[in-house]
Amino acid sequence: MTGTETGAEIARAEAKPSTEEAAMPEVVFQVDQTRSMRDQVVPGHNRWHPDIPAVVTVRPGDEFRVECRDWTDAQIGNNDSADDVRDIDLTLPHMLSGPVAIEGARPGDLLVVDILDLGPVPQQAGEIAGQGWGYTGIFPKVNGGGFLTDHFPDAYKAIWDFHGQQATSRHLPGVRFTGITHPGLFGTAPSPDLLATWNRREQALIDTDPGRVPALGLPPEPRNAVTGTATGAVAARIAAEGARTVPPRENGGNQDIKNFTRGARVFCPVFVEGAKLSAGDLHFSQGDGEITFCGAIEMGGFIDFHVDLIKGGMEKYGVTTNPIFLPGNVEPRYSEFLSFIGISVDHERDTNHYLDATLAYRRACLNAIEYLKKWGYTGEQAYLLLGSAPIEGRISGIVDIPNACCSLYIPTAIFDFDVRPTAAGPTRADRGRCAVTS
Repeated sequence: MTGTETGAEIARAEAKPSTEEAAMPEVVFQVDQTRSMRDQVVPGHNRWHPDIPAVVTVRPGDEFRVECRDWTDAQIGNNDSADDVRDIDLTLPHMLSGPVAIEGARPGDLLVVDILDLGPVPQQAGEIAGQGWGYTGIFPKVNGGGFLTDHFPDAYKAIWDFHGQQATSRHLPGVRFTGITHPGLFGTAPSPDLLATWNRREQALIDTDPGRVPALGLPPEPRNAVTGTATGAVAARIAAEGARTVPPRENGGNQDIKNFTRGARVFCPVFVEGAKLSAGDLHFSQGDGEITFCGAIEMGGFIDFHVDLIKGGMEKYGVTTNPIFLPGNVEPRYSEFLSFIGISVDHERDTNHYLDATLAYRRACLNAIEYLKKWGYTGEQAYLLLGSAPIEGRISGIVDIPNACCSLYIPTAIFDFDVRPTAAGPTRADRGRCAVTS
């Protein structure tokens, strides 16, 4: 595109590419899943910075494959202990593949990213997350925490086995569901000014309560910074200044949107020459909110992209601060849901909050957990389930003062028993337990 395209030309450019007769796209970033991302032939990176060198350049219209490690760089094992979740080193994630430069991309353009395909690690290393299995973790309050960390302050874990498109867990018996596979994280590189803005405003937030546990944010941390192919003084500067990858930001990043699945088209702002697209944090499945922090079913694997450009697209479409997207056209076909409602009332303190949607969704989650406990699940098992199964979260009412209303939808078909309420009452059974710390 040139920036002067007609409506018909835009429509043609936005038509989804056909993959019916296409061979596997060229692998432009290859990962040896038996080695740390730091020890690859071409290392990835775990910070956002404009000076991380692109490892390859593609052209608008190209299709290509990127291979990814799981987000922790394989710190979590397929076992029945949550010690690894408790002890995870959060200076390492997220391990990202790239950056991939797009020829002709300039600041102010929109990068058009189509997700053609993605999946777990091919059969090569059974001990690697994604090669037949994945994991969900509740992070301890002292090391990251999660959405319900005040209610579940310790570390827990569930291992999931993959059966084609479906997942089951020995730590959550009675549950089987179809995943909506997606990348939790991809985005473009920030400009120097945007990076400085992130670091300034996030540090200002941290400074409002610097001793808070969990912390209000994660400032730059040179320790364990992986800076791609940068060396010497450039690598040192990236490590000192680079933004951590945990939160979503204007460049996209760790948005954890489960509808970024096959068929999704994302329009990403471009802030630097070449755009510098990076990706990682692949999920086999996830519920809206990824509420345990490591709430999705995490895995290593591959993702196939198609890219294009809309020249001057940021101003043309008013996309100046965050991506916009067309949801993917592949998702589980669940038609019946058991739904839970939460309002912006802190019941522990008997306190009203004004139109607080975050609190309302937290209450919906807690209400769902209390319900599932009546069927024999522990609170921790129920919490893990809400993070990993394809639940739907919605802001149902955010206008009726003082109470915001949010709702959480659980597909009833994921259980091997009838989970709906009846006059007979719930059938309590031994549901085992999730992985706990020693």
